[in-house]
Amino acid sequence: MQRRGALFGMPGGSGSRKMAAGDIGELLVPHMPTIRVPRSGDRVYKNECAFSYDSPVTIACDAVLNSKSPYRKQDPDTWENELPVSKYANNLSQLDNGVRIPPSGWKCARCDLRENLWLNLTDGSVLCGKWFFDSSAGNGHALEHYRDMGYPLAVKLGTITPDGADVYSFQEEEPVLDPHLSKHLAHFGIDMLHMHGTENGLRDNDIKPRVSEWEVIQETGTKLKPMYGPGYTGLKNLGNSCYLSSIMQAIFSIPEFQRAYVGNLPRIFDYSPLDPTQDFNTQMTKLGHGLLSGQYSKPPVKSELIEQVMKEEHKPHQNGISPRMFKAFVSKSHPEFSSNRQQDAQEFFLHLVNLVERNRIGSENPSDVFRFLVEERIQCCQTRKVRYTERVDYLMQLPVAMEAATNKDELIAYELTRREAEANRRPLPELVRAKIPFSACLQAFSEPENVDDFWSSALQAKSAGVKTSRFASFPEYLVVQIKKFTFGLDWVPKKFDVSVDMPDLLDINHLRARGLQPGEEELPDISPPIVIPDDSKDRLMNQLIDPSDIDESSVMQLAEMGFPLEACRKAVYFTGNMGAEVAFNWIIIHMEEPDFAEPLTMPGYGGAASAGASVFGATGLDNQPPEEIVAIITSMGFHRNQAVQALRATDSNLERALDWIFSHPEFEEDSDFVIEMENNANANIISEAKPEGPRVKDGSGMYELFAFISHMGTSTMSGHYVCHIKKEGRWVIYNDHKVCASERPPKDLGYIYFYRRIPS
Repeated sequence: MQRRGALFGMPGGSGSRKMAAGDIGELLVPHMPTIRVPRSGDRVYKNECAFSYDSPVTIACDAVLNSKSPYRKQDPDTWENELPVSKYANNLSQLDNGVRIPPSGWKCARCDLRENLWLNLTDGSVLCGKWFFDSSAGNGHALEHYRDMGYPLAVKLGTITPDGADVYSFQEEEPVLDPHLSKHLAHFGIDMLHMHGTENGLRDNDIKPRVSEWEVIQETGTKLKPMYGPGYTGLKNLGNSCYLSSIMQAIFSIPEFQRAYVGNLPRIFDYSPLDPTQDFNTQMTKLGHGLLSGQYSKPPVKSELIEQVMKEEHKPHQNGISPRMFKAFVSKSHPEFSSNRQQDAQEFFLHLVNLVERNRIGSENPSDVFRFLVEERIQCCQTRKVRYTERVDYLMQLPVAMEAATNKDELIAYELTRREAEANRRPLPELVRAKIPFSACLQAFSEPENVDDFWSSALQAKSAGVKTSRFASFPEYLVVQIKKFTFGLDWVPKKFDVSVDMPDLLDINHLRARGLQPGEEELPDISPPIVIPDDSKDRLMNQLIDPSDIDESSVMQLAEMGFPLEACRKAVYFTGNMGAEVAFNWIIIHMEEPDFAEPLTMPGYGGAASAGASVFGATGLDNQPPEEIVAIITSMGFHRNQAVQALRATDSNLERALDWIFSHPEFEEDSDFVIEMENNANANIISEAKPEGPRVKDGSGMYELFAFISHMGTSTMSGHYVCHIKKEGRWVIYNDHKVCASERPPKDLGYIYFYRRIPS
């Protein structure tokens, strides 16, 4: 503001003189002619009127008013699932048969079921609904009644509240809205204003303990106290945006992110570009300020409380903030995150870290707190020789050790009872959830795993190999993902509904990497030969060069299985249009990779081009990058020596080279990397230097839990996310815009856990 304050002569600016209106006019629009502002009674001439309609100011104002903001762009999609009003609601006939519905004790008129009951709004019949796999029992008597009598509308008992109820139209075959529902229910003696949504009218103390993950994770049935003030602001759900909200709440509970963005708010806002909606740091700072300032999380004032009590609707209301503009920017050009479909919170976390890396503020990079090095040790089983490599990672993925469940007998009995109930269409038994020790998951992570198609450089042939992973460094903040999502025997995505006893204090010092040990012999540093059949070489090259010919039918076959669309396109592309079956195998092999669902990189601008170049010998023997790619980088404003060194360090991959440049801001024109092209007769001689490795904040492997994100639903493509964060010594639940003190934080049902290092 100081820079802009100086421009307008505001306090705090360098110019202390108070500017006149004429000065501002000359400063902002010096090319504009003077406009006479008419006073009351003055005559306005035609040329003045013409100017007012055709001036650049008017045109610009019209463009601003008519432009689509992120709010207007997303509004139509947000309400695409709004229920329609039934065409039978306005003229629904109701029989005057004297039927009165009691407030409780309902049961089906044709059987003895006391759940999943529907009230027909024409004759007042109470009948059971259809049987569903989610334990909603029923014999379909409500549907049979419609087929016999033709009465179209029914309301589900137990869902009636002062705000509405679940209404179904048999004739229209879909859930609908009934604008006259209060009147239709009153015909049978039901007063909506005094109804509460408890199944079958049972009182709170009659309800069985809730065991479904939806109820446990959201702490349904407990009175949660709303929280207000700085750090207790919720985020509105924009339609399946809870994955974003949960990640951002956890991210901005970390001091390093608070300081990097909210702490630098004046500087970031002062130096934001002309279009701040397209600036990542501005949008991050804006969102962080909204969450942490407390300006949008204030308790209701006394007058509002009195009004609510008088209306007998004392329910604390929390508005939260809407992250539309932030979501529009971070999901831009991403085929999955830009949609209104549910997404994987773990994938969004990695996507956000990538954006933070690319848009770092000077030398400060808050995502450094998540980065750590993994040491991978691969051993040839035949020669016993080993190879050690390191890679960068940002989260620890723990497998679910189902074989280590401590309640196997209960699980077997439950499964037999469940199958019998499904076969006989009876109510399902109470859920029994597998109890998995955390130590078993940690053991499964550290155990050796077989390496498929391992090529031993010692044997110069394929051999059996095993791989183990250890931490070469421990991050400041450890993010742990429980790998609950997998595929069934029919390749349909499914989720392990398990309980893992996650510890509040975590010690992983025993997983510290040790490097090459005495007595171990390293495998020779020899790359495996690349064998490409002559008849397929030309075809493969064409596929790498021309991705526009992707077989869309194969892509859609894979997408219908539930895989991300962009991953399907990459699978078909990298398998050379060999069909959906071959592409499916590619997906299974690569689905654990962090960029699995990232957009397909086009040749000449990413990995595909570089892969093709390296496979077919396009890269020069002197490792000189292609001049056309160097020209692309230099056209962005970078020095030529930066472009050359970045491309050489990344095998001439344009996208990775740009990432390399952004992650090495200390690179200067006069550094050891300078290419002395002008002073050397041989243009291929360049100064060599080893690229700097990734920055890590190594330390002790002792951690304490401070946040976790839970998922409800059967797969990452559906369901809901909730975040729990420990603040000021107590757990707080963030459920979209609702922020409350947690009474029973379900730490055993989480999906992603955040640990902070305990200082040694």
